[in-house]
Amino acid sequence: MHEKFEALIEGYLADDYATCEDFFDEKLIAALRKNLLKGHADGIMHRAGVGKQSSFQQNQKVRGDVISWIENDSIEPSELGFMRIVEAFYRHLNQTCYTGINGCEFHNALYETGSFYKRHLDQFKQDSNRQFSLVTYLNEDWVDTDGGELVLYLSGEEKIIQPQGGRVVFFKADKIEHEVRPASRERMSIAGWLLRE
Repeated sequence: MHEKFEALIEGYLADDYATCEDFFDEKLIAALRKNLLKGHADGIMHRAGVGKQSSFQQNQKVRGDVISWIENDSIEPSELGFMRIVEAFYRHLNQTCYTGINGCEFHNALYETGSFYKRHLDQFKQDSNRQFSLVTYLNEDWVDTDGGELVLYLSGEEKIIQPQGGRVVFFKADKIEHEVRPASRERMSIAGWLLRE
């Protein structure tokens, strides 16, 4: 895993974001996808919102995904495997870049056909805990014509990233505005943040 950790860090330092195609192995990605779909079928996913606490609101003109949080005490094997790797990554990030990350939070996200998330930052105005965003795509057999791209708004350019299964995207939560474009099929991911509290 050390090489994959370094690839994300080096990409981020060079370009302000990084991607990795096989950060998690195919078997774990398949298990995470199955877990997300089961949660959706069981009705445990709920409409996502924007804002936090008193400013929280659901607004489908801004954001259309349904989510379920991965709890710290989860005993679901694929979620445990996912969190073990994420925690190893942020420990490595701390050791090599002195980032002071001391926690994380992640949720499963399903965008139904045609839904989207308009341009935004992953940082609350009243809470600066989120330091880095980390998105993992769970889609199977995704092709460019399916849409659903992640668009990163970098200084002077837009970087368009296809949500192909197994791909991970890493960027600074309070610096890079981004959006999710509509897709012609369901789009699945695990999205979350490395925290400094």
